[in-house]
Amino acid sequence: MTSHTAPEIQDMACHDARAEVRAVLESVCLSPSSSRARRFREDALLVTSELTSNAILHGGGLTLFSARVEDGSLVVRVGDRSTVAPHLVRQNPRLPGGFGWMIAQRLASRVSVDVQPEGKTVTAVLALP
Repeated sequence: MTSHTAPEIQDMACHDARAEVRAVLESVCLSPSSSRARRFREDALLVTSELTSNAILHGGGLTLFSARVEDGSLVVRVGDRSTVAPHLVRQNPRLPGGFGWMIAQRLASRVSVDVQPEGKTVTAVLALP
């Protein structure tokens, strides 16, 4: 289990969060030996990247990051300073960006948003294979 909160998280980047998710998955012996485990690991890392990059780019910076296994699922929590809930943005498919929230919703078993006066926390749950 890993968990970080501000101010120690201020310099955390997407690759740091991805490294923590890898470590959590390795701690529960989910090595990428099977194609199913490999696909799950890739999905978990992509969801982590999308949520952390959205917090950094659109949410005023990371205020919380945690990754842990709970009840047979990987639970990733990402907090930021924005009180605006994530939403789908109509994008030109020829331009980069605008797909992160949709990707997280499609790959996770469940995604929830808790908005508070000081910011929000997005929780993504991915059922372990």
